[in-house]
Amino acid sequence: MSTYRDLTLPRALSSARAGAAPIGSRRAPVLRTVGTRERRSHLTAPRVPTVGIDIGGTKVMAGVVDADGNILERLRTETPDKSKSPKVVEDTIVELVLDLSDRHDVHAVGIGAAGWVDADRNRVLFAPHLSWRNEPLRDRLAGRLAVPVLVDNDANSAAWAEWRFGAGRGEDHLVMITLGTGIGGAILEDGQVKRGKYGVAGEFGHMQVVPGGHRCPCGNRGCWEQYSSGNALVREARELAAADSPVAYGIIEHVKGNIAEISGPMITELAREGDAMCIELLQDIGQWLGVGIANLAAALDPSCFVIGGGVSAADDLLIGPARDAFKRHLTGRGYRPEARIVRAQLGPEAGMVGAADLARLVARRFRRAKRRRVERYERYERYAEAGRATQETP
Repeated sequence: MSTYRDLTLPRALSSARAGAAPIGSRRAPVLRTVGTRERRSHLTAPRVPTVGIDIGGTKVMAGVVDADGNILERLRTETPDKSKSPKVVEDTIVELVLDLSDRHDVHAVGIGAAGWVDADRNRVLFAPHLSWRNEPLRDRLAGRLAVPVLVDNDANSAAWAEWRFGAGRGEDHLVMITLGTGIGGAILEDGQVKRGKYGVAGEFGHMQVVPGGHRCPCGNRGCWEQYSSGNALVREARELAAADSPVAYGIIEHVKGNIAEISGPMITELAREGDAMCIELLQDIGQWLGVGIANLAAALDPSCFVIGGGVSAADDLLIGPARDAFKRHLTGRGYRPEARIVRAQLGPEAGMVGAADLARLVARRFRRAKRRRVERYERYERYAEAGRATQETP
């Protein structure tokens, strides 16, 4: 039986050699309507397997996901060094998809990228940990893979997954906050991700919460992620350890004096074991988290905040203080309903699952095109076989 690789790659290559428009560009009109179709089509989308890709600064995770959000197979590799050309990362994505397609019938590919994606979900405008600058990622990959490709911000993809399959099920107005190296976010309302006019809504981490505060890599000072993120957590712990503070003796002993080895997961682990300083640091991060959530509630008034990302692994050590601070800082507290604050359920795979599920929305038209393509291929094979048989007849 012919595989996806056998059927699609030669056609993509022949189109390129002939100077034809890339296959992906001919499908672009399909993707322009996806935003309006999300709300009404996710339950009627084809129940076919799709591939989700989650691209971060350190890893690329790929997986085949079914219509119920179950991961059938996953692959993971390191992200190529950010100093390399964008094509190096694209090559990595293509290899992962082709590898998975050898064992699964792939109908579409969804990309969750850690960066700003334009409103058409074609170009990655800026990715802080990769060399993508106004990169037409969707068209490049669709031309090479010969299936529909959907590109979105990784936090948007994670929020969609939590709404469909995780902690946000049943919510009409949901805000997701991802706590990792920095802070990402997404807004989902009435079953549709709100991306903003230019596609870059949800960058909550760069709200200013302390005028003139810590310098942020974005260029500003006092951004929220400088007070409630993995980087903030590690920075505070290292500063205390470098000052040889008595409260830091536990973590100094744990790293044998090598302060550079202090990490977020280590702080969470020590806090669970009862280290007083690590517990206090997570409380501080959680309180700043609650302050930011209260600000978002004043602006967006959602019914639920879902907290994801690596730092959320601290669970109630972080989210408990966040809930307390949220109640103290909420505008109109005591006279309005309070949004729920819950931890994400899908963990680090949320972005991958969400990207795959969003891609399923553009798979319907491809199924028809693929069926016609396979039929043409099989007719050509029969014709070629008949021609070879005629030539071999004496």
